[in-house]
Amino acid sequence: MTLRDWVDETRTRFREEGVAAASRESAYELYLGGFRRLSPFYPGGENVFDREWDVLLVLDACRVDLLRQVAALGGYPFLDRPGELVSVGSSSIEWLSRTFDEDHREAARETAYVTGNPFSQRVLSEADLHVLDEVWRYGWDDERGTIPARALTDRAVATHREFGPDRMIVHYMQPHFPSVPDPLTGGMNAETLGEGKGWEDPWEKLRRGELSFERVWRSYARNLEYVLDDVALLLRSLDADRVVITADHGNAAGEWGVYGHPKVPIPVLRNVPWYETSARDDGEYEPELERPERGGTEEGVEDKLSALGYL
Repeated sequence: MTLRDWVDETRTRFREEGVAAASRESAYELYLGGFRRLSPFYPGGENVFDREWDVLLVLDACRVDLLRQVAALGGYPFLDRPGELVSVGSSSIEWLSRTFDEDHREAARETAYVTGNPFSQRVLSEADLHVLDEVWRYGWDDERGTIPARALTDRAVATHREFGPDRMIVHYMQPHFPSVPDPLTGGMNAETLGEGKGWEDPWEKLRRGELSFERVWRSYARNLEYVLDDVALLLRSLDADRVVITADHGNAAGEWGVYGHPKVPIPVLRNVPWYETSARDDGEYEPELERPERGGTEEGVEDKLSALGYL
């Protein structure tokens, strides 16, 4: 956002929202803008292609402490080798752009990427990868306003069994809000998505004092458990000696006065989990979701990004 954009948005806010609300929101945007100027001075992070793994499971917007908390409760025995990584980005678009960069072009061409994150269309093409399966194009759930974890699991199992790639990345959308098992707002539906209205981000509602930290965190944790149940299924449905569970970025819950995951360089956004495990296919699960021949269209891409709070 340029200074002129900020001024124009501030004028609009004062007309539509009143002095108090407009002052609060514009001050926050100005604060974030100043923070973004520090990005060149923040450590660049480590590209995941520089580490050893056969299958990389990316949990979108997963905090280190959240995964530790859920792991400590038990129920997910594959979360027994914890570690951390400094991510290359504070948001999905940064992570994608800096992961699939020129220095790692050859590694990417040997990799299958199965993704539920709509930002893939801004960064990648089929020529960049061994397999590019943009599941969000045809597996999106308009009622929930996100892509269910099972859609990614199905396509990851099918892709691994059919193509046997040297490496595979599976990019789940959870625990990124909206929370599938515990929605905090009315959520998305086909009508609001079609109008591109976006949604009420729980992190923003927390910032404005409309939701308590405890309520947001509980929903966030349940969404993580929801996707980990599918990770458990995936680990029983393919063969891989080195599987890593990580995240593209984290979420801020008030640290440094920041909420959600704007493109600002703070540790809670850049430090992500790195859990190592393995997978063995017991042959019992047969995926149901099939990939359409043409993989969907461009229609509705911006609406999906807006629904996830990106626009």
